[in-house]
Amino acid sequence: MTRTIEELIPEYIRGLPAYVPGRPIEEVERELKIRAIKLASNENPLGPSPLAVEAAKKALAESHRYPDGGAKRLRETLAKRHGVSPEEIFIALGSSEVIDLASRCVLRPGLEGITSEGSYAPFSLAIRASGARLRLTPLRNYTFDLEAIGKEVTAETRIIYLANPNNPTGTAFSHAELEEFLGNVRDDVLVVLDEAYIHYAERADMPRSVELYRRHKNLLILRTFSKVYGLAGQRVGYAIGQEGYTRAFNQLKTPFNTSNVGQAAALAALDDAEHVRRSIENNQRERRRLVEGLKSLGLRPAPSETNFVFVETGPETPETCDALMRAGVIVRPLGWMGLPEAMRVTVGVPAENGRFLAALEMALSTRTDRKELAGR
Repeated sequence: MTRTIEELIPEYIRGLPAYVPGRPIEEVERELKIRAIKLASNENPLGPSPLAVEAAKKALAESHRYPDGGAKRLRETLAKRHGVSPEEIFIALGSSEVIDLASRCVLRPGLEGITSEGSYAPFSLAIRASGARLRLTPLRNYTFDLEAIGKEVTAETRIIYLANPNNPTGTAFSHAELEEFLGNVRDDVLVVLDEAYIHYAERADMPRSVELYRRHKNLLILRTFSKVYGLAGQRVGYAIGQEGYTRAFNQLKTPFNTSNVGQAAALAALDDAEHVRRSIENNQRERRRLVEGLKSLGLRPAPSETNFVFVETGPETPETCDALMRAGVIVRPLGWMGLPEAMRVTVGVPAENGRFLAALEMALSTRTDRKELAGR
């Protein structure tokens, strides 16, 4: 009996939703014939480090050569910065690659993975793509509820995904909370801690993750060059983890998973402390401005430790996001992440944030639920 191509694919893969990227700015400008700004994908509005750009240009001239498949120089540099061995560093095609590889390493049908509702979608996808059972816990005050996650752990649990700060809500839990959580999790459960936005956090009690890693060998820390370093287009991330895990990742990854251009840009970006400083300062200043502007419109944005702001704008949020896009302002509606009444807005430069707030005020003024929105 002939089987269709779809029938040859396991059911647990056929049922997976595809990741939904933000709309490219070029596509919106072509469609609407306007000059647009993109505040949807949490990119660094100051762009990449000038040092990284120059390093990338030089590396591009050697693009006829395969890159260093082990990213030796980048691993050694990061290992020195974090006080670990190079063998504890895995260089990845963005931190998203490690999210996938971690589940592939420890999960199989019959086992379980845990993460939270209202968090980064690839966590759930990685668990389900491994054929394992996905367990989800609700957010508490827009933040990972570590106590609730701990109660969901069973004998079949092998992996837990945490994002701190969380995407898309921007909130964070503390060092003490994570320390207590790790103390209550079995050693055979891998805890994946995604710290993509860690450089933007201002609260004083953020987890000192590498310190905790030295005491908890089942902790895997993820970082990326896509955010504060401004290299989202180069797709370079890394993990800090026990050599057993990093060795397994190297066995599973595709050959030459990061380019010579990406590696060179990442190395140069690490040396550009001034660019990082300016990026963080702009974010702190403009994030406060966005929060105050949203509050002045009667909204209640969630507290943010990131380079974006999460805000609920009621049942008409999809229509409001459409109105913003027609005004040339691209933000991220979050219905596809199970948050249909919320949007996420990247912190831009002053002119971009001013344009967003003006466009949002106009969009809200036409809504039928304006009075109800102010009372939320």
